[in-house]
Amino acid sequence: MFESLFKLKDHDTNVRTELLAGLTTFLTMAYIIFVNPNILGTTGMDSGAVFVATCLAAAVGSFIMAFVANWPIGMAPGMGLNAFFAFAVVGAMGYTWQQALAAVFVSGVIFIILTVTGIRQWLIEGIPASLRSAIVAGIGLFLAFIGLQSSGLVVDNPATLTSHGDLGSAPVLFAILGFFIIVILDVLHIKGAILIGILAVTILSVITGHSTMPEHLVSAPPSVAPTFLQLDLAGIFDKGIFHVVLVFVLVEIFDATGTMIGVAKRANLMPEGKPNRLGRALFADSTAILLGSIIGTSSTTAYVESTAGVQAGGRTGLTAVVVGVLFLAALFFAPVAGIVPAYATAPALIYVAILMLRELTSIDWKDMTDVVPAAVTVIFMPFTYSIAEGIAFGFISYVVIKALTGRFKDIHPATVLVAALFVLRFAIA
Repeated sequence: MFESLFKLKDHDTNVRTELLAGLTTFLTMAYIIFVNPNILGTTGMDSGAVFVATCLAAAVGSFIMAFVANWPIGMAPGMGLNAFFAFAVVGAMGYTWQQALAAVFVSGVIFIILTVTGIRQWLIEGIPASLRSAIVAGIGLFLAFIGLQSSGLVVDNPATLTSHGDLGSAPVLFAILGFFIIVILDVLHIKGAILIGILAVTILSVITGHSTMPEHLVSAPPSVAPTFLQLDLAGIFDKGIFHVVLVFVLVEIFDATGTMIGVAKRANLMPEGKPNRLGRALFADSTAILLGSIIGTSSTTAYVESTAGVQAGGRTGLTAVVVGVLFLAALFFAPVAGIVPAYATAPALIYVAILMLRELTSIDWKDMTDVVPAAVTVIFMPFTYSIAEGIAFGFISYVVIKALTGRFKDIHPATVLVAALFVLRFAIA
């Protein structure tokens, strides 16, 4: 059955290898089970329902990737996009989480249209590489700032806006310990380093009396009803959430597409000059966003951690099926997710942020017409506490600087279009 579904022999793999690869990928990305409810819970969403929605969205997304594209890529609610959803759209802009879910749904619909019509590929080719890298790095800094705040390492200060927190407090010390555990385990190439770090801090927190152990570690999953089909579509049109949808679409395009191409190339699934299944993978990714918003979570996307499974030999959709099955199994461990404190997940945010900052090396630092817009993008995201503002000022500054220095050939129509949409958004705000 597996051979007929996934063509294992054609990809020079077998069931045992695919199962091991799926387990490896799951362990490296399972931290989202604990992080996502913590982040989205700040919006007023029911944490138990978000936990279920996270597992279901990851499972459904991975299954779609497996059976539609036959690629070994795990899917789950994306880091960065969940922070934008919670802290920017709901926290800073004042939308309800129901309206934010509706924005994700609309972005999913647009995403499918862009994918099917080929416009997505046009946008990817048209947006300059420097801005694509800057968006990833800027989201990384935004995540780091959130992680530092939730751990207590950074606190507000009336005189300087921010300063360090109480370095002798238990939450801060636990967060620092968790960070070093994650870094050291990852450097030693131990699978599931981030997950181990989160669980280690949670266990220590329980032992020292800072968290309460639940009566049962395993239980029936909580109800997903508090978030299922709770989209406020009418609300987003009343309040004008156009720019939020635009940011969701842009980040989804660059983040997910870049991840999928990177993983696929590592698995040799995109040989030069030969047909590949990228179009199917892009469609699977778009569909997963739509379904995730219906279930009740922020945008579902391809996980770069899938490279760990590819490194373990994963080459087909069977790897993704294993990831999906394990996320379904995780549904029965909701009590464990309920005791994970924010300072246990904060180190994961900070470390993921550091990994995202590696994108800065892809920028041509000798060309200031590329460097300045990229730097503007990266700097504005954490300092304005908004991914949207960072992207907007980055695109606008790119077009202005290139045009006024006579570098018109560097400006693709897609870049001009995005910049114009942001200018329009500022004009009517």
